[in-house]
Amino acid sequence: MNRTDRLYALVEELRAVSPRPRSARWLAERFEVSTRTMERDIGALQQSGVPIWAEPGRTGGYCLDKARTLPPVNLTPGEAVAMAVALHRMKATPFRSTASSALRKLVAAMQPGDAETARRLAGSIHLLDSSATVPAGTPRAVADAAATGRVLRINYTDRGGSVSEREVEPMGYVVKDGDWYLVAWCRLRNALRVFRTDRITSAFATNEVPEPRPLTSEDLAIPYGTVRPLDLG
Repeated sequence: MNRTDRLYALVEELRAVSPRPRSARWLAERFEVSTRTMERDIGALQQSGVPIWAEPGRTGGYCLDKARTLPPVNLTPGEAVAMAVALHRMKATPFRSTASSALRKLVAAMQPGDAETARRLAGSIHLLDSSATVPAGTPRAVADAAATGRVLRINYTDRGGSVSEREVEPMGYVVKDGDWYLVAWCRLRNALRVFRTDRITSAFATNEVPEPRPLTSEDLAIPYGTVRPLDLG
């Protein structure tokens, strides 16, 4: 563990047990460093404004004022949208309102630029039910397609078992009954196509970032179900 990660973990350890103290020796053993190194780390945190103070006595140690600190939220836009998809699955449970509240708090705690990027990414995901999950076998390049905006080179197996290689420009996703579909402009067919992600056997993200092709309501005129965008609140 490097020093930056250790300082972050140290604050989280003290926050978790607050207002109880932790001795420098206990913390040193916890993070596998010397007591002197731990005392220097705590001094550095104090100088940076983290509200840590020392409790004297045999059972004393270092305490953190929990009320004056908030855990940092350093989620990427993609991570925030992943959280939104996971929390969306709670809408059919008694935790519906608390899941919505948790998502609003998450977005509010993000950096403004990251939150706006997350909202744009969420707008490319469209849900038809509340039980959808990304198939475990979906290639990472496909899962990241809307976020990166890069042209994908894919191998796709259609319903009849025919395999084709295509270059596609990702436009968004549609989710229904546990299946995820990549909506993309197919250069082979020179038209918009929908690819079921579990039929994409391989995917490679090229360096090309084409001009965005926004999805219209006509593109999403699916004859069954009601299409609605994923909402970040």
